[in-house]
Amino acid sequence: MKIQTKEQLAKYFDHTLLDCMATEADIRRHCQEAVEYGFYAVCVQPRWVALCADVLHGTEVKLDSVAGFPYGTETSKVKAYEAEAVIMDGADEVDIVADLASVLSGDANYLRRDFEAVLKVCRSMRPQVPLKVIIESAALNEEQIRFVCSIAQQCGVDFLKTSTGFHKAGGARIEDVKLMVEAAPGCKIKAAGGIKTLEQTLAFIEAGVSRIGASASVQIVDQFNTMYSDKNTITEITE
Repeated sequence: MKIQTKEQLAKYFDHTLLDCMATEADIRRHCQEAVEYGFYAVCVQPRWVALCADVLHGTEVKLDSVAGFPYGTETSKVKAYEAEAVIMDGADEVDIVADLASVLSGDANYLRRDFEAVLKVCRSMRPQVPLKVIIESAALNEEQIRFVCSIAQQCGVDFLKTSTGFHKAGGARIEDVKLMVEAAPGCKIKAAGGIKTLEQTLAFIEAGVSRIGASASVQIVDQFNTMYSDKNTITEITE
């Protein structure tokens, strides 16, 4: 597709605020920004889901939250419980962190149980709730990325997500996104972690992502307005 307007660009964003120091005023402002800019969703900690559901009621902005975050070391039962809790509070989508120890050791059975436990919750909802699995791609090699992507796709996960933004290895990288797109063609890809500029955003979209997770969403769309407001088309990309 051709991105021609700020509205088209904005629909790629999960406007993210996962800072543990965020206050109610910060969360309310964050939701207001999402409505004003027309972002696809806001992504917040479980603590704030009920509030966001109330603030966003009647708008087109979706609500995304997390489970097993940010390390993925919780048991499958705990992740499933956390996912159910945020959904019941109003979340439209859930992002969980893969168990990285299982990825590193090649434990397909544990990963499969982990994903299926949360998927069971998400698929039992009406409407069903999309599940995103975060793999911390910057901390993995090619073989490990292919491995976890393959398991997630086999289980029926909706999205694979690059990063939490909290891992010391870093965030989203173009080469990892391209590998994820190749390794799991049945899953959509969400790039997140360290995305702060319009240039980065367009590169990730061109690489094949369907969603961008960023705390700098407002600044990125403002960059679009500044640089391309008088142009008809900025770039042709393939979604």
